[in-house]
Amino acid sequence: MDEKRIVDSKFRFVLVASHRAEQLMRGARPKVEAGKRKPTRIAMEEVNHGLVDWGYGPPPEETPAQEGEEQAAAAASEVH
Repeated sequence: MDEKRIVDSKFRFVLVASHRAEQLMRGARPKVEAGKRKPTRIAMEEVNHGLVDWGYGPPPEETPAQEGEEQAAAAASEVH
């Protein structure tokens, strides 16, 4: 594993690689030369080479209930 990590943390690397390994075990085609390696090793190599999309996606929109909670929290902190 001398390659540079593409993901932002070891924790996320494990999550993304394990998710990809499950896909491979269910029959997904490898994006790298597989040979006789195990799905977990193939998934780790795919993640290291940036072949697995793991983006966060767009941020969630705030709901009116969340905005009210934020205002209440700000008002409570001003009281103290």
